[in-house]
Amino acid sequence: MQISNRARQVEPFLAMDVLAEAQQLERQGADVVHLEVGEPDFDTPACIKAAALEALQAGRTHYTQALGLPELREAIAEHYRERYGVRVSPAQILVTAGTSPALMLLFSAVLEPGDEVIITDPYYACYPSFIRFAGGRPVMVRVDPAEGYQLEPARVRAALSPRTKAILINSPANPTGAVLSAETLKALAELGPLVVSDEIYHGLTYVGEERTILEFSDRAVVLNGFSKRYAMTGWRLGFVILPADLVRPMEVMAQNFFISASDFVQHAGIAALRKAGPDAERMRQVYDRRRRYLVSALRELGFGVPLEPAGAFYVLADARRWGENSLELARRILRGAHVAVTPGVDFGPAAEGHLRFSYTAPEERIAEAVARLGRLLHG
Repeated sequence: MQISNRARQVEPFLAMDVLAEAQQLERQGADVVHLEVGEPDFDTPACIKAAALEALQAGRTHYTQALGLPELREAIAEHYRERYGVRVSPAQILVTAGTSPALMLLFSAVLEPGDEVIITDPYYACYPSFIRFAGGRPVMVRVDPAEGYQLEPARVRAALSPRTKAILINSPANPTGAVLSAETLKALAELGPLVVSDEIYHGLTYVGEERTILEFSDRAVVLNGFSKRYAMTGWRLGFVILPADLVRPMEVMAQNFFISASDFVQHAGIAALRKAGPDAERMRQVYDRRRRYLVSALRELGFGVPLEPAGAFYVLADARRWGENSLELARRILRGAHVAVTPGVDFGPAAEGHLRFSYTAPEERIAEAVARLGRLLHG
């Protein structure tokens, strides 16, 4: 079987490779501490599950329109109005089965072969794959911890070309935890290309305040969803807020490729937005405690953490004192200490020699991981 060039250029998502090896060790009887994947350890809040069960019992198990339930799109628009003071029409919103399909649809809609999308370095591991799969070319602009991992507009301007179609930002960011300032967002919006803002970690900010790109431009795309803030990773529910001229093309593609997001899951999303705020805030406070503990513990172990993450639930730690090859080091830690972490190379050249630690595990398990790391690296 000859595999297409399109498929062959999709690189492995190393966090998932580490997870697979960790699970194999567990099947052999090992006790593995999981700090590799960005998956909340909390159960989905009860009010969300209750809404899903009620919808199931009411027979909400059929197709919806491809754009999504009007009630959910109205709730999303209401959330952005109340939280950020921006007015979004429900007609601008497309509900998707997680944000990954939204990324695939978006870049398929706006990119021609050879078009460029500017991304940060470090970046979320899968961004380049989405861009290349749609025929585009990712152009990396390095962000520096000495500058708070802010995406400097001057560097972006220098990277612009006639083929630049979009600037992709992620705030709070995976893997750095950086939160882009209002000044940065405003300046990026003024550069000209479409700004695509991945806001999946909104609601998980500990220092400063998260802002939506829609406060600064109407010619922008917002990606968001329910997985992180509401501990709904397995529910596969996301959405994209679009300029009016992108709605119909993406709706047509969604009709063809995905049909619709699950009906009863969309009802769960309505409950998340309208009822689960207190649950989300309790989870955020727990993440904050874990964040402060893990940053301190990693520094004591000798990892470099020049900047405390301000959002999301990751610490990107410099591990070069133990070697430049982050994949080899991550494997050594997994096999020698049974602690699963993600190699920095997954997130671009600037993150090589680093490890990403996810603090989506109970505090006692994080403490156990720290103890094991100490024995392995300093024993």
